[in-house]
Amino acid sequence: MTRHIGWALPALLLAACAPSEQIEADLGAATPLAAAPQPTAAPTRNAYFGDVHVHTGNSFDAYIFGVRATPDDAYRFAKGEAIRHPAGYDMQLAGPPLDFLAVTDHGEYLGVVPAMNTPSSPLSQTALAQSVFGADATDPGASFLRVGITVVTGEEIAEIYDRDLIDSVWAATIDSADRNNEPGKFTAFSGYEFTAMRQVPGDGPPAAGNLHRNVIFRGDAPERLFSTLDSTNPEDLWTWMETQRSEGRNVLAIPHNSNASNGEMFALQTYDGEPLTAAYADKRMRNEPLVEVSQVKGTSETMPTLSPNDEWAGFEQYEYFIGSSLKLTPGAGDFVRSAYQRGLALQETEGFNPYKFGLISSSDTHVGAASLVEQYHWGKTAQDGASPEARRSVPPNGRKTWDGAEDPRTRREITATQFSSSGLAGVWAESNTREAIFDAMQRKETFGTSGPRMKVRFFAGMDYEPAMLDDTDLLVRAYDQGVPMGGQLERVTGETAPGFVVWAIRDPLGAPLQRAQVIKVWSDKGETHEAVHDVACSGGALPDAATQRCPDNGASVDISDCSTAAGTGANELKAYWQDPDFDAAREAAYYVRVLENPTCRWSTWDAVRNGTPPNPELPETVQERAWSSPIWYAGFDPLAVE
Repeated sequence: MTRHIGWALPALLLAACAPSEQIEADLGAATPLAAAPQPTAAPTRNAYFGDVHVHTGNSFDAYIFGVRATPDDAYRFAKGEAIRHPAGYDMQLAGPPLDFLAVTDHGEYLGVVPAMNTPSSPLSQTALAQSVFGADATDPGASFLRVGITVVTGEEIAEIYDRDLIDSVWAATIDSADRNNEPGKFTAFSGYEFTAMRQVPGDGPPAAGNLHRNVIFRGDAPERLFSTLDSTNPEDLWTWMETQRSEGRNVLAIPHNSNASNGEMFALQTYDGEPLTAAYADKRMRNEPLVEVSQVKGTSETMPTLSPNDEWAGFEQYEYFIGSSLKLTPGAGDFVRSAYQRGLALQETEGFNPYKFGLISSSDTHVGAASLVEQYHWGKTAQDGASPEARRSVPPNGRKTWDGAEDPRTRREITATQFSSSGLAGVWAESNTREAIFDAMQRKETFGTSGPRMKVRFFAGMDYEPAMLDDTDLLVRAYDQGVPMGGQLERVTGETAPGFVVWAIRDPLGAPLQRAQVIKVWSDKGETHEAVHDVACSGGALPDAATQRCPDNGASVDISDCSTAAGTGANELKAYWQDPDFDAAREAAYYVRVLENPTCRWSTWDAVRNGTPPNPELPETVQERAWSSPIWYAGFDPLAVE
């Protein structure tokens, strides 16, 4: 059952017109276009947007390729200032300042590579430093590979592994966060990346599966961080995190790029190959309440082979292992939708669920600044950000066509062509403070976007009814009588289906909204299932009863100049929905996905500005989107199953 409201969007709003003030007030206003302090306390919570995955020149894989941005630079960028790209041009947000940011440089060798290039530092005299920065320096890429291998093995390079230096750079990182934190206006978190990787066996090119985590502190941070050079096992990171909490420092970890984990991020065994247990599930969920669903290196929601009945499953797929030319063979252990299914099956058969996490997005920029907007894309790294030709979005060597050009799939630049302008973290919090935003992440009242600042709300309750959509106290009722995204509904008596409220509002600087969907995953006697339901369509249209899909809304993109026609694209989508296949005895998880109208991908924008055709191997358009954290229905009762 669906009731929805879709507001048609006039063509004149395509550029940058904000929704009405009343809609903003009703939904819970996020950062206005003019940077101003946020309310100190909003009982029904505001949307705040930020990035909790940002690298600067303190990361070994950034500095070695020319990045000199500092943590202070990253915070200046987030607050709306311009900073310099290594290629010599300015980078600046296309929209308003962000609300929060965490600089998360690699904990391994933090600040060591800059010290290797500082004559006053003893590290500059080491053989490795001379091979990179000396007068007779060899290829720095080879040195990067040597450093990167030790991150995989956990065996540090003794001549450059200076823990006192790492501690001092970590202390400076914390100081930068504290210095840039402005409660009520801008939140800066202390954080770093735990760069765990597992070598991929076989005779192909060297590669490692990604098990990276970003570690974010609510407030105070310890004097020494824990990296893969302490242990490559993420479970040991969780033990260290629990020690931090016992000492009064609250902390959480956010895994990312599960899409390149070689099946290990959401495996059915522990890191050491042991069976999963209830204790493991509890420990994982205490420490990792969120997963990064989308970022520069692709989207980890699902893929077409796993979700063949989902027409939007192929969004921004990343095809190669990180830093390798070896192609991925992704599976269920790599994607969040499959992880939700695995978790529900484990709950049903074993009584525990290690994959009950919420969703968030971030950028993973390695130049201190995320591009976020397709039209103004400067890539992930110093290399692909150097020029459109460097990222293979225009023909090489000044050609005007792709005829006779080398197939980019045979080159390492393939990774640059696959980088996305993504993503952005959204949270619903009472105020723009460390405490409120961290607590929102901890309770999973979060959503991720592929870059735009669209806002998504999702609630479920047993006492909801369609008329509440028009209630001026909708949000008060939604919280009082149900649960928001990240929450859980308990088992009900009888067969009454819960009511879901889905509410999305467009980014004022983005494209109009096309549709809002509820994605359901569930397990039945260990067999997992999924279903995609369109629940709100632009233009006031209704989903087809048989297909559960909205009709074509008439939106289009002119690839020659990237101009768009909005069709019935909407400022706002709002729906009350009940699951037509609800089973009160079955565990299930539901999350929202919101799709914008199609627009040009960054690679097409590059081609248009260059006056050449888009790279034929790349998608010409994208549908930017947002994903909410799920709401779980705790319906499983062993006595109810035959």
